[in-house]
Amino acid sequence: MQRNRDGVQKLFRLFGRFNLLILLITLSLSAKSFEEFQRVQNVEFQTYKDANDLAFSKYLKEPWDEYSTTISPSLYKKQKPKSITPSLQKRINSVGPRVQIARLVQQDTNLTLPIDKVKEKKKLTFLFFGQEIGFDIDESFRNAKFYPQNQMGITNFFNTLAAAEYEESVANIQKIRAEYHLNDWGAYQLVNRLANAIYSAPDDVKLFSWFLFNKLGYEVKVGLASKHVVLMYYSKKVIYSTPKFRFNAKDFYVINSYAKGFSESVFTYKQDYPNATKALDLALVSLPVWKEDLRTKLLTFKQFSKEYTIHYIYDKNFIDFISTYPQADYETYFNAPLNQRSYDAIAKDIKKYVDGKKSSVAINFVLHFVQKAFLYERDQDQFNREKVMFAEETLYYAKSDCEDRAILFATLVKKLFGIAVVGVKYKDHMATALYIPMKGDSVQAGLRRFVIADPTYVNANIGESMPKYRSKIPEKFIVVQRNKYE
Repeated sequence: MQRNRDGVQKLFRLFGRFNLLILLITLSLSAKSFEEFQRVQNVEFQTYKDANDLAFSKYLKEPWDEYSTTISPSLYKKQKPKSITPSLQKRINSVGPRVQIARLVQQDTNLTLPIDKVKEKKKLTFLFFGQEIGFDIDESFRNAKFYPQNQMGITNFFNTLAAAEYEESVANIQKIRAEYHLNDWGAYQLVNRLANAIYSAPDDVKLFSWFLFNKLGYEVKVGLASKHVVLMYYSKKVIYSTPKFRFNAKDFYVINSYAKGFSESVFTYKQDYPNATKALDLALVSLPVWKEDLRTKLLTFKQFSKEYTIHYIYDKNFIDFISTYPQADYETYFNAPLNQRSYDAIAKDIKKYVDGKKSSVAINFVLHFVQKAFLYERDQDQFNREKVMFAEETLYYAKSDCEDRAILFATLVKKLFGIAVVGVKYKDHMATALYIPMKGDSVQAGLRRFVIADPTYVNANIGESMPKYRSKIPEKFIVVQRNKYE
């Protein structure tokens, strides 16, 4: 019996030591969690740099409401055809004035590349589409953490940044925007790259971007879904196939979930950050001005057994930039400018083939170039999602579908010949139409008659529409604006 009693006492001693070890580990972890909690709480007692931040911080602590998500519509109501039967090859009637391509278009002398200076050592550097960007950030930025993972965690993150020396970073972003001629999407990418250089957690990246965009004057919100941060940008124009929320009769888009299956409801606040009223605008009115990574591609096609070669010079940095775009409206793509070097190289070769010919033959040559220099493939098959390409992208990729070719053809004929052109949108197809005095299939856009030119209908001449669309009324016309160089 004594031996059993001794064994039990020994067991209790071992059990007690084990519990003590567990207790010490728990206390250690709790202490670290408490220190983290205490650190983010103490931020409230720091001095705010902006008087608006104190009021907004208090507002963030008020109860949030739940909002349901919807997915913005897709660009097409009906799937595009998997393949398109070519037309029969035939010569076009030679009509109109003779063409003389002006290869060199007036350059904008105000656009100058950023000057290389002896670079001061910056606390933080990162690559931005081939450019090395440097920032002197306030090291207290790194103290901002989404902790705890709830509404209070968002308020804590905001308070940390609001008490930091953020003004220099905001000024640096504005300076880089001006230096590189960045549009709103360029600013979005710049802030996102900066945030990813500071933080590793995706939620922290989103909260930092939210704070900076509000300071830049953009109307941006954050919310919570399944203990994670949801970042929402206000846009006046539709961003297609993207989750969105509606606040105060305005649409806010979850851009980082573009073409993804996000469908959760979000808890967020109603009131906007003071003076942050700008909408994110995806329009690309002018191209970025930066160090280019120039490359060359040869494009070839055959017409009546004769082979033609067109040189395409492109900036890979710009191709990488526009490849990040979400699904903007068609006006953005149809009205984006073409890189001057790209246009010059293409115009030089087209000039060799069409100078001195009648305008119907010259324009038809460009139409056949767009029809035949690329393979046809739907976006869903090539990218696993709908992707409208800028003209530069269509020239870059080996495959494209109808709206990509329509955008490229419209861009080229506008610059080469200076004629009015519109995009012609059907439920499952996109063509173009030209304001020229020629016979053939046509559409009525406003008070004017436009002659069909279909860049996807291989071998078709100007005035020849696909049979299935000849009797159909287009859903929409996309007006292609003349730019200041033309």
